[in-house]
Amino acid sequence: MAYAERGVSAPPEVAFNTATDPDRISAWLPEPLLSADPARDGDPQQMRARWDARHSDWTAELRVESTDAGGCRLRLELGGGGDDADQLADEALTNLAREVADNLQAG
Repeated sequence: MAYAERGVSAPPEVAFNTATDPDRISAWLPEPLLSADPARDGDPQQMRARWDARHSDWTAELRVESTDAGGCRLRLELGGGGDDADQLADEALTNLAREVADNLQAG
């Protein structure tokens, strides 16, 4: 299991909606999980989404938590990926942060 964490300067709702947007998922989520539909928990204090690949051991759980500064913290737990899982989790959050920034600029 790999873990990655990153802060972003965006409201948590924007980050969560970007992360679970079907049109944006392919820009950040590892390929084996792209066919999985996210299970969402939209608790305003801690938003969560989970992806489980149908035919492999790949899983991802994303938590988006509010921070005092008005931004949010992204926490990704990634299962699968073997020896490269830590690097894949970090790259996924880097790509998600980029998508969130692009989403803010577009809006």
